[in-house]
Formats: sequence, structure tokens, C-alpha cells
Amino acid sequence: MILCCDIGGTAIKLAEARSPDDLVLKARIPTPTQDFDAFVKVLRDAIAAASAPPAAIAFSLAGVVEPGTGVATMANIPCLTGRRLEDDLTAALGLPVILANDADCFALAEAELGAGRGHEVVFGLILGTGVGGGVVVRGQLVNGAGFAGEIGHGPVAARILDDLGVTLPAIPCGCGLTGCLDVVCSARGMERLHLHLHGRAADSREIVAGWQAGEPDAGLTIAAWLEVLSGPLAMVENVLGAGIIAVGGGLSTAPDLIAALDVAVRAKILRRFDRPLVVPAQCIVEPGLIGAAILGLSLASR
Repeated sequence: MILCCDIGGTAIKLAEARSPDDLVLKARIPTPTQDFDAFVKVLRDAIAAASAPPAAIAFSLAGVVEPGTGVATMANIPCLTGRRLEDDLTAALGLPVILANDADCFALAEAELGAGRGHEVVFGLILGTGVGGGVVVRGQLVNGAGFAGEIGHGPVAARILDDLGVTLPAIPCGCGLTGCLDVVCSARGMERLHLHLHGRAADSREIVAGWQAGEPDAGLTIAAWLEVLSGPLAMVENVLGAGIIAVGGGLSTAPDLIAALDVAVRAKILRRFDRPLVVPAQCIVEPGLIGAAILGLSLASR
């Protein structure tokens, strides 16, 4: 048995795992974001309360770990930023520790138990509050540091959409760059598009519902969203040759939207598919914990 932890800026979700599809949720605890000792105490208490001594502890993190140095950057959890987190937690907890970015854990869960089963290369795409991704090849993460697959960041978002007669503003991203998909194609990004195009604020769910109902304003917003996102996603597909692109996050709960994205992407890639390529994720409940379980159980069996 191992412990799995999904670490977010608001809460730590804890589970015991004996296999990736045998998770027992144990607790949901507010994340101590400012105090590393308090953060460690939460984990020590979870170890002490476990039904059996855990063989390892695995973490899904809303952040990245610098390859080579092991230094973590966790924007919403300052007490973890700047630490060699795997080393520090191993020393503090006295157990083998493995860390991975939450999008990577999502991709790993989809590859093993979700839409990616049976595919050699799986790209997991998050379309929610932000845009992120992870890459799994032959059942293994390309890396667990949180950088491979990060389609959300980089100056690649088109601004001039000739077919729609639309020019978009240059929007700075929190990562320090301008032109990132994260600020245009996330749920908040869709809302920014709508506000720019129509001068009216709307929730992403309202925009999607309006598009489904045939409303012209919502239709233009979704057409722009599809045009901006589908080109970079098609390039990712051409580079990776993924057999499936599994989409998670809040926007993935609109199957019509993901189907439209699939059509737009498949029109721009070299390979021709006679089936959907971009599909909704199947591991919609706790994919971070499932991915962490896969990693932790592998570590414990070495």
C-alpha cells in the first residue's frame, strides 16, 4: 500500500492505493501554503493514520520541478517553492517519495485507465482554469518535472484570424510571456475572447451553451477559440504522433465542444484518422491521485 497526495493551492487530497484502480480516499485537508513544517505535519499525520505502513508516498503537484536541480516552483504554495522538494520530503517523512506535475499525472491516468488505453503515445490536455498537458510514451511519462507537454505556455497564440475577420489583442500571461494559449484558450481565456469580441462579459459555460443554441455572438467566440487552439494542438500532434489526445478540465465536460476541436485539429495534421483523435477524458474523478498511484506503486515495487 502507498499513500497518494494531490497537492493544490486550496486543499491536499489524500488516498491509500493498492493498485491504480483501487483507491481509498482518506481525507481532504486545507493546504498549509506558507509553513513547510505545517505542510509536513499534515503528511506525517496521514502516515500515522494509514490502515497499514505505506511503502512509499506519491505526489501530484500543481507546479513544476526543475530537471537536474530538483527545485520546485509552486505558484500557489510558497512554502514549497525553491526547495529540492523530493529530497526534503524524503528526509522529513522517512519514506520513498516521488513527485509529478498534476497534468502529467492526469496524462498517465488516461494512458493506463482512460481514453489512452492501447495507444503507444498519449497526450493529455487540460482545458480548465488554465491550459496544460502531459506526454506518456509506452506507459511512461516523458518526464515528471512538469515541462513536457506544457502547450499552455509559449508565444504561439494567433492574433490575426483572417477567415473570421478578427484581430485579437496581445495578452500578457502570468508566466511572463505574451501570446500564450493559457490566457486565450482556458475557460478564463474563452471569457476574455468573448469580452473582446462583443464588449460583454459572460461565463464560459454560458458561452458554450449559447454556441450550442446557435447564438451568433457565442458562435463567433467559439470559432475564434477553435482557430487559436487547433493550430498549435495540430503541431503538437505532428511532433508526437499521439494515438489519442485526451482532454480533461472544465471545458472537457462539453462533448460538443471537444468534438468540434477534434474536427478542427484533424483538418490541420499530416496523419489522417478515420476516428476521433481529440476526445474527452475518461478518468474524470481524481485523475491526479490515479496518476500518483501509478507512479508510487511503480516506485514501491522496485
